[in-house]
Amino acid sequence: MPEYHNDGADALPASKSQRKRDMDALQDIGRALTELPAAKLKKMNLDDGLLVALLDFQKITANGAKRRQLQYIGKLMRDIDPEPIEQQLAALRGDSSAHTRWLHLLERWRERLVEDDSHVQQLINDFPQLDVQQLRTMVRNARKEREESKPPKANRQLFQLLKELIPEQGKPANSGDEQDNTQDE
Repeated sequence: MPEYHNDGADALPASKSQRKRDMDALQDIGRALTELPAAKLKKMNLDDGLLVALLDFQKITANGAKRRQLQYIGKLMRDIDPEPIEQQLAALRGDSSAHTRWLHLLERWRERLVEDDSHVQQLINDFPQLDVQQLRTMVRNARKEREESKPPKANRQLFQLLKELIPEQGKPANSGDEQDNTQDE
């Protein structure tokens, strides 16, 4: 079945060179995936066959075998939509503006929590599944660190808690809505 690229008025079959560029682009995405640790690969919702091929690639030591496995990964990539994978890779690299906005949102929440108890109560109301005692302890420790000019260990823990709690745009939500949380800024 020939691929068609509609660059002009008439739909022409893709040239051999264009198909090769497309396959190389998919193989490049596969190469980027091979550089990720196994734990991150497992979190990415990849096709099972692709995930196994990527994990196998990481076990291979011979250069020729690595090259063949990379070609196989590129072949598997032809059958899946690469767009979600590219978005996740961009987010991991920090290229994604949506990911950056989400990180800024988390940072604002952390600052508000440390500054004022009313925001702690608002977060508890927005996310009822939250462990209230753990949150209050983290906030109290973060405030104490700030007052004593200590390293921000509790601040980091609070950020990680928020990261698990507030979903990133386009990722499955635990509960709540990110848009509701940004309205009072």
